[in-house]
Amino acid sequence: MPEKDYNAQNIVVMEGLDAVRLRPGMYIGTTGAKGLHHILWEIVDNSMDEAANGYADRIDIVINEDNSVSVEDNGRGIPVDIHPKYNKSGVELVFTMLHAGGKFDNNEYKFSGGLHGVGASVTNALSKWLTVQVYRDKLEYRQEFHSPIVNGKVKSGVTKTPLIVVGKTNKLRGTKVTFLPDEAVFGKEVFDFNEIKKRIRELAYLNKGVTLSVTDLRSTDEEGKPRNSVFMFKGGLEDFVRYINSSKELQSPKVIYLEGASENFELQLAIQYTTNYGETVISYVNNIPTTEGGTHETGFKSAMTRCFNDYARKNNLLKTKDSNIIGDDYRDGMTAILSIKMQNVQFEGQTKTKLGNPEVKSIVESIVGEKLDEYLSQPKNKDIGNLIVKIGLNSSKVRDAEKRAKDAQRQKNAMTGSVLIGKFSACSGRNADNNELFIVEGDSAGGSAKQGRDRSFQAVLPLRGKPLNCEKKRKEQIIANEEIKTIIYALGTDYDKDFDISNLKYNKVIILADADQDGAHIRAILLTFFYRYMRQLISEGHVYIGMPPLYKIERKGEVQYAYDDEELDKLLEGVKGPYTLQRYKGLGEMNPEQLWETTLNPQKRTLMRVTVEDAAEAERMISTLMGDDVSARKDFIYDNANFNKVDTFAEKYGG
Repeated sequence: MPEKDYNAQNIVVMEGLDAVRLRPGMYIGTTGAKGLHHILWEIVDNSMDEAANGYADRIDIVINEDNSVSVEDNGRGIPVDIHPKYNKSGVELVFTMLHAGGKFDNNEYKFSGGLHGVGASVTNALSKWLTVQVYRDKLEYRQEFHSPIVNGKVKSGVTKTPLIVVGKTNKLRGTKVTFLPDEAVFGKEVFDFNEIKKRIRELAYLNKGVTLSVTDLRSTDEEGKPRNSVFMFKGGLEDFVRYINSSKELQSPKVIYLEGASENFELQLAIQYTTNYGETVISYVNNIPTTEGGTHETGFKSAMTRCFNDYARKNNLLKTKDSNIIGDDYRDGMTAILSIKMQNVQFEGQTKTKLGNPEVKSIVESIVGEKLDEYLSQPKNKDIGNLIVKIGLNSSKVRDAEKRAKDAQRQKNAMTGSVLIGKFSACSGRNADNNELFIVEGDSAGGSAKQGRDRSFQAVLPLRGKPLNCEKKRKEQIIANEEIKTIIYALGTDYDKDFDISNLKYNKVIILADADQDGAHIRAILLTFFYRYMRQLISEGHVYIGMPPLYKIERKGEVQYAYDDEELDKLLEGVKGPYTLQRYKGLGEMNPEQLWETTLNPQKRTLMRVTVEDAAEAERMISTLMGDDVSARKDFIYDNANFNKVDTFAEKYGG
């Protein structure tokens, strides 16, 4: 791509930085671990925008021993000349003025992603110090910023030193940003090597040919060297879809890869078929995961359905008298990754991860339709075309059988009474926004929960056994399982294609299981079902993990509870004299009053909300943990298990 002059006058400024330190949550959501990584992504996003627009092909992240972090790219380098209006260098503008950058008018960046869009100045404002090194014209420039305390108040991200020329450099060009997050904002939170590794792997897949690395100077590998991961994928989305499906059984190893463009719009698409049931579509806009889908997914699905029906008729796989196959049937077993790059993105939805631009549907439909028709017209691709039509025909027959089974089950329920009688205890309140459903492991814990709850808004559904692992089961098998069936009817939403969140009877669906191996397995089974067949429950924030205490400490009639080992240590430090310590082996050991006090009472309990921000990693993890590949499951557990604490699906991958 030919380079244009990139100078300080190209930087557009939207003013205002004072509020960042005062209300960090408005800019980064939280000052916990998620917020800490958020300020790193702001810097990485700037480097990725250089790469996405063809100006850089390498980004290196280094976590230093003091929890500071460096991000270096070989892009054009932030402008160092003086802005004509603000009389400051481009570097100073980018790091001291909110929303300053070269991305607001689409002149310097054809495509701009960024997970958050509030700018590198927020990273500066929430750091103890930040240093920028710029390499341009064989010179190294350097400027330092800090957040000193002046008259008892923190001055956030102010200039410490002017932009100076350090000297000559062998580096042709680029930018390096190093910053130390402020403990006054983030407490003892530290950067997570695996979290960073996961995100840069995804970025490497989405931007083929770009090399991304992360090095952790705080820890070493088996050879005594700092932990390090480097990713570069020449195949891009083709490699990505193979990675996601690595633990699944394939219907065909072939990957359908399509790419195309129109004015200021680029599209890439990779499709592969497995023996799993249902579909998986993972989409991105300017490297941003769109976990709630949007108009780009709608356009893709419409084009795919039309193309395969046309192909089926041209090849006499569908007769004149036959009806067209619906899109759901063609997509059974499909894993698809769709990535688009565009300007003026409009997000909507509960978590702002749904693309809303109406014009995108027709653009995607046109590009995918044209490229897929070309692909299917080639003789070498006839095998995969025939396979997908066969899948569609078979799925159509299965869907009819499932519908009959579902209708029969509904009739049976109507004749014999509710399937919930005998195990489910409803609440008396009829306001779904206030109501909560506790899905509880075991009759003993269920009994305590029923007695200890507030009946006005809390319902209890005890599980009498482990629900069905739905990962490799047909829908008629799922609906036949008593535990799953009861959950579906209790929630009132139906499931899969008939799921309707407007009928949800409970604003919070809380999984309450023991903090042991069996409890973790039950949580994983339930979350897998919700993810596969009621995903909107998760995406709109209705699913929670209940966090009962692990320990009870009693001294002289005073009782305290600890929810993990760290909290226990803190409590015991303050206990003087003899005490009794009880470790709860299960929820059933608590009487109703204890369960209410520690786990059910909204004023005192701890809940963990389950989220899915990384759909690709969640997809791969679920298929690995819940699928049939024992070797892949063992490898995953070995790489990720922490045997010093109970680690749940939600704790590690959402929530």
